[in-house]
Amino acid sequence: MSGDGSHQATLAALAANVGVAVTKFVAFFFTGSSAMLAEGIHSIADTGNQGLLMLGRRRARRGPSPDHPFGYGRERYFYGFLVSLVLFFGGGLFALYEGYEKIAEPRPLESWPWAIGVLVAAIVMEGLSLRTAVRNSNRERGSRSWPGFIREAKAPELPVVLLEDTAALAGLVFALIGVGLTVVTGNSVFDGLGSIAIGLLLVAVAVTLARETKSMIIGEAAEPAVQDAIENVLDDDPSIQEFTQVRTLHLGPEDLLVAARVTMHPSDDVEGAAQALAETERRIRERVSIASAVYLQPTPPQRAS
Repeated sequence: MSGDGSHQATLAALAANVGVAVTKFVAFFFTGSSAMLAEGIHSIADTGNQGLLMLGRRRARRGPSPDHPFGYGRERYFYGFLVSLVLFFGGGLFALYEGYEKIAEPRPLESWPWAIGVLVAAIVMEGLSLRTAVRNSNRERGSRSWPGFIREAKAPELPVVLLEDTAALAGLVFALIGVGLTVVTGNSVFDGLGSIAIGLLLVAVAVTLARETKSMIIGEAAEPAVQDAIENVLDDDPSIQEFTQVRTLHLGPEDLLVAARVTMHPSDDVEGAAQALAETERRIRERVSIASAVYLQPTPPQRAS
């Protein structure tokens, strides 16, 4: 469900951004609005970002190789990090520059009805895209808050699309306010201020995404509920006397490495102990479906003196 939901949300965002980008650039051509140009570049950046996310998903499907024995699942995090860079440099800094230019050298806003009409249409399209992302995210976030879901989600696509679509809607509102105040007052400085507000928003979103994806690239453990499920399997295993150093590491959103040191009950049957360990590993994989690699290291049992 995670893969289907994130893929559907990414496709919806891609379709919305293509349509929105075209309408924004048409409006910029007729109006000369810096806020509209900033929003157009923002949509181009978002369109490229959806392409990066889809490329990351495709490349992450490759199987293990001698150089990458655990596969390529983390490529999804790498491409998610690239998205944050595109948003920062291609969207945020450009919008800040355009806003500064418009304030430093004010230019009149022409054909303002174009800008208003395009912004309203863009708000509708971005709203539909955000609704798709929210619907798919709700299937996974459970009782977690939205900030908690974005921090804890192991698949990068849904948090990226959620933040992008939210930033896009907020940016459209900023642009609409900037254009509206420019029309009412005749002062194009408001148009520049709208562009600066968009730039600051995109920089904030980019920094948030970079921080979260960096954590996954470095390596994050499984969620507490997943770790509890693994420990419950070990607790309930009659062949295990005790266990320590349970470690988990996400190799990708749907790939989890599990390792632990286990002490088996005293026995002279080495083959039986090996079979018991293999059965324990099987039960862990059965309980935690994403546990793609399970390694249990046996330690010498403590025999009664």
